Amino acid sequence: MSLQTLSEWLRCPNCFLPLSPAGPLTLRCGAGHSFDVNKRGYVSLAGGARRLIGDSVAMVDARALFLETGWYEPLRSRLAERVAAENPSRVMDIGCGTGYYLQGVFALCPDARALGMDLSPVAIRRTVSGRDNVDGLVADVWSPLPVRDASADVILNVFAPRNPSEFHRVLREDGLLVVVVPQASHLQELWASGLALDVPANKGEHLSEALSPAFELETRNELSYSLRLNLAQASALIGMGPSAHHTDVDALTDHLSGVQTVTASFELLGYRRITI
Repeated sequence: MSLQTLSEWLRCPNCFLPLSPAGPLTLRCGAGHSFDVNKRGYVSLAGGARRLIGDSVAMVDARALFLETGWYEPLRSRLAERVAAENPSRVMDIGCGTGYYLQGVFALCPDARALGMDLSPVAIRRTVSGRDNVDGLVADVWSPLPVRDASADVILNVFAPRNPSEFHRVLREDGLLVVVVPQASHLQELWASGLALDVPANKGEHLSEALSPAFELETRNELSYSLRLNLAQASALIGMGPSAHHTDVDALTDHLSGVQTVTASFELLGYRRITI
């Protein structure tokens, strides 16, 4: 971990002044606000957002287990190709989870540096673990981001909440916002059985409306394929996402048996930042 590289992303969440190293594990702004940096390589600037619930250890473990199966590798590859076309040097992953999609980006952009941001400290620990090119930030996407203006070339936002005005601020001029949202048929076999939350129709169209006029839709790609999941994989898929808050994952064995065929269906949307 480099405290200097971490600080170069960040501003104070209280007064918005830049943060700088002020000791082995401390960041401080010019107004004297100080923040402790975890020795594992990340800082929490969530403030009052600590009352909100980030992903639990069980959810992060489920995500890691499922993603290791490779079922979402086609999505990761498509996402990495879109990002690599920008030749970015600084990438933010907002709602980074375990850092799975960032690793796909690094495979094509080995010289890039990234900031992984999530509300879950557990997820951030996974993202930064053993990775010298990733800095970690625990923060709430709904609040003013503790990130400096124009500090990223590309923002990734994969199945995560969005803050359009703040995304616009922290992206450089003409920067790229890449968003992945599920299509209405995503996991339809699971939600038809009451095991997952359904997806609203036309989610991509509604997103474009919400991001206008700060962002212009530049590219749109659909990706859909079938997954053949065993019981452990299906349980992990349900347990890693928002459905985990509404489903007794431990009781899934009463509802799942054998191999499950499940639809994976995504939209990958590329938005260009517009000066407003």
